[in-house]
Amino acid sequence: MVCQECKERPATLHFTKIINGEKSEVHICEHCAQEKGNMFMFSGGSGFSINNLIAGLLNTEQTISNEKPEGFKENKVLQCERCKMTFQQFTKVGRFGCSECYRTFEEKMQPILKRFHSGNTIHAGKIPQRIGGSMHVRKEIDLLKEELQALIIQEEFESAANIRDKIRELEKKLSEKREGEQ
Repeated sequence: MVCQECKERPATLHFTKIINGEKSEVHICEHCAQEKGNMFMFSGGSGFSINNLIAGLLNTEQTISNEKPEGFKENKVLQCERCKMTFQQFTKVGRFGCSECYRTFEEKMQPILKRFHSGNTIHAGKIPQRIGGSMHVRKEIDLLKEELQALIIQEEFESAANIRDKIRELEKKLSEKREGEQ
C-alpha cells in the first residue's frame, strides 16, 4: 500500500479513526508521519510513546504533553503506602509496584477496567471448549435455582413455576448429554 500523503513511499503506519460511528483509515509512511507531527500524534523526530497513547485512552491525569494548564491546582497525590508508587507512575510503567497498589488505586482502576472489559469488572474465568457446553448449562441451572428461591420468598409462585420448568428442562438436557457421552 502506498502512502496517502506523498504517494511515493510504502505506507508503514496505519491509523483507524472511528468518530460517531464513521470509520476512516489513514495509511502513511514514517517520513510523512514525522513531518505531520501533531496530526498523527508524533512529536517531531522523537518517536511515538505507547505509554502516552494508553494514558490518553484511559483518560488518566497524564497527557501527551506534560505541561500543566495555567491555574491548575495541585491535587493531593494518591500514593501506595507500602511501595510509595503514585498513580501517575503506574500510568508510565504500566504495572503496579506491589499487591497493596490494587487496594490503593482501586477507585481509579474501576472505570478503566469497565472500559477495557465492556462494563465487566469481575473475572468469570474461561471454560475449556470440550466441557464448556455442560458447564454452561450447570451454571445456568444454578442461576435459575437462585432466581427460583428469590421468587418463592417474594411469593411469586407463577413465575417460580416457570423457572422450575426451565430448570427441569435444562436438567433433562444435561442428563441426556451425559448418557450420550457414555
